[in-house]
Amino acid sequence: MSVNNQHSGFCRQLDLKKCEFTGVLKAIFLAAVMLVSARDASAIDFPDVIADPLLARPPKLGTGIMLPDDEMPLSCPVSKDFTSSLALGEAVDIALCNNPQIKMAWAAIKVQSAAVGEARAAYLPTVSATVNRLRNHTTYPGSDVASTSMEGTTIYGSLSWRLFDFGGRAANRISANKLLDAALTSHDATLQKTLAAIVQTYFEAMTAQAALTAKNETVRIAEATLNAVNKREAKGVSSQNDTLQANTALAREALGQQRAQGDYRKALAVLVQLMGMPANTQVILPDVTDDLSADAAKSLDLWLADAEQRHPAILAARAQRDAAGDRVVVARSEGLPTVDFTANYYENGYPGQGLQSTKTQVSTVGFTLTIPVFDGFSRTYKIRGAQAQVEQREAELQDTEHQVLAEIVKAHADAVSSLGNLQSSDALLKAAQASLASSMRRYDKGAADVLELLNAQSALAEARQERVRCIDEWRSARLRLMANAGALDRASIPANVH
Repeated sequence: MSVNNQHSGFCRQLDLKKCEFTGVLKAIFLAAVMLVSARDASAIDFPDVIADPLLARPPKLGTGIMLPDDEMPLSCPVSKDFTSSLALGEAVDIALCNNPQIKMAWAAIKVQSAAVGEARAAYLPTVSATVNRLRNHTTYPGSDVASTSMEGTTIYGSLSWRLFDFGGRAANRISANKLLDAALTSHDATLQKTLAAIVQTYFEAMTAQAALTAKNETVRIAEATLNAVNKREAKGVSSQNDTLQANTALAREALGQQRAQGDYRKALAVLVQLMGMPANTQVILPDVTDDLSADAAKSLDLWLADAEQRHPAILAARAQRDAAGDRVVVARSEGLPTVDFTANYYENGYPGQGLQSTKTQVSTVGFTLTIPVFDGFSRTYKIRGAQAQVEQREAELQDTEHQVLAEIVKAHADAVSSLGNLQSSDALLKAAQASLASSMRRYDKGAADVLELLNAQSALAEARQERVRCIDEWRSARLRLMANAGALDRASIPANVH
């Protein structure tokens, strides 16, 4: 029985009044060719349904960068007039827009969403078409038969649709979805890391500015002390030794002022670099204010519980572990039977052959059962490798959990300790200020020597430095604790840092 007769019998079995299978295949192949040709045309702007027909892109790629609990996405790029002071929120926005690691994590989401699309595409049929324009010239050397020439067009088309397998496509799709979840949470973890780094760097620059301000005030006090000593020496009340000691103290404080100036400039340079701005960008920081909010000093158990439930790094590690388990199912299913529906159409010849002398149209329809028999045990080792990857991902998950929770414990201890140090440093500063004022009065009345005055001056300088250090430690520990717990967002940025 001919192929065409077989096709006619197949149509009659389907009880179709007009079974024009050849015409349907022609239409499918022609539409596929037109679609591919149109998509290759750079002049045509296709809608998003063509760019993502299987809806594999997550909504996050459309909304943009958002931190946990944020209501609005970040709008990039961020415009900033650096002739005015740089607010902490502005520094955060600029860094989040320019950070290369965030861009890499964002691109990883796009890569994995494409993998999800490929996994979904495995459920759809594949269609291919080939059109050849041929010219056959035949000669008969050593014979009186005349040469012949013939021109014509051959058309080949095929349709293949996998109907059944043993869960390989489903496991691959589930694995791709979980890896996409891992990419999304990894992006969130990168945002948390970058946000924590920029906030930490910003506060370090603010601390350097506060230290410079404290040194400037110390130099001013040392200059006032030297003037007072010079006046007393001019009156003959004090000796030249007092003047020399006051000069020495002023020189020492001036040296510390220069070092504080250098530290401040270096801190600004690090801040500019972390924001991704040109190195010559001039940054102006606002005045330093005390941030004594204690909202982060809650129970350690609550911080640990929140981190286990919502920390992006832990969620990403779990998704990767689960995806590795699905890859074991994929590896097993590749060695099991599959059933495919196939349809082919040939006009004026077959692939790899020349143009036929008579016009022909051949169509075939059938089902293909593929049963893997032996592959040299490669499938066995592929399954063993997939199982080993599950163990590896499980160990990575445990390591991530241990690291995150350990960092939370340390940050919580630092936050509690630094919060207690704030009150002590404030009391120390007030006591040192009162002591210096008392020594100045006693020195003016001749009841104290210059050594007592210089000691009080040095104690005040140390108290100011200690106050600045304690505020910085509290800010750092508080925000580091929130970042380590995966709970840092724009709403967590102190409102009184302008």
